[in-house]
Amino acid sequence: MKLRPALLLITCLILVSACADSGSSDSEQSAAVTDQKEDLSRNQGQTMPAERESSDQSAEASAVSGSDSMDPDTEGVHILFLGDSITAGFGLNKEEAFPSLVNQQLLDAGYSVHVTDGGVSGGTSTGGLNQMEWQLQNRVDILFLELGGNDGLRGIDLALTRSNLGEIIEVTRERYPNVVVIVAGMIVPPNLGHEYTTEFREIFPSVSEEYDTRLIPFIGEGLLGVEGMVQNDGIHPTAPGHLVIAETVFAELEPIVRSLSTN
Repeated sequence: MKLRPALLLITCLILVSACADSGSSDSEQSAAVTDQKEDLSRNQGQTMPAERESSDQSAEASAVSGSDSMDPDTEGVHILFLGDSITAGFGLNKEEAFPSLVNQQLLDAGYSVHVTDGGVSGGTSTGGLNQMEWQLQNRVDILFLELGGNDGLRGIDLALTRSNLGEIIEVTRERYPNVVVIVAGMIVPPNLGHEYTTEFREIFPSVSEEYDTRLIPFIGEGLLGVEGMVQNDGIHPTAPGHLVIAETVFAELEPIVRSLSTN
């Protein structure tokens, strides 16, 4: 059954990683990151609280590979998923979110990987940038960057979003020069205006080209308008929706992990 046009429009929000708490400020995200840092110092590798959604559910930013330690010298390929409620798997068990699914796919394929889910519900590009000093304490071989959607929904200056994404890439490469970066492209609903919508969508391929990164042009490919891919809130992916995202991400990641594993 096809989604009604009104719901179809709402479903666009999944592709920009909208969260139920999209009105939260970047200062609140910074406070959440501070809380996460404090928890990490007490018990590294354990689940850490992140910014809460208005439904009072919280995302988690933690190691999901099951490794005993995230020591920078640990063998294997270290992957950081830096994102918002889509990466965080809002409304689902952690194991159903695409970072965990991709992690399991890579393990099943025989690779030694250490995956960190750095998804924060409500996260903006500014919030992601504020996380980097903390996130880069652990080695990062691959950075999967899924941020910017909430910037668009809030009408944040696109130049700031672009600058933040670029700076995230720069600080990661400064710390880990050989890191492979994958940028996930997004869209915003057309009601924000044709000019803004077009310029927003162009941010991601533009950043990818400038910084010579890999690019997934549209992270929501295969979800829009398909029944059962979006939760009842009309915004966040269902478990089957995350399976679709995981297949897209795995197809991009697997050759990189294979190459890094043989070097």
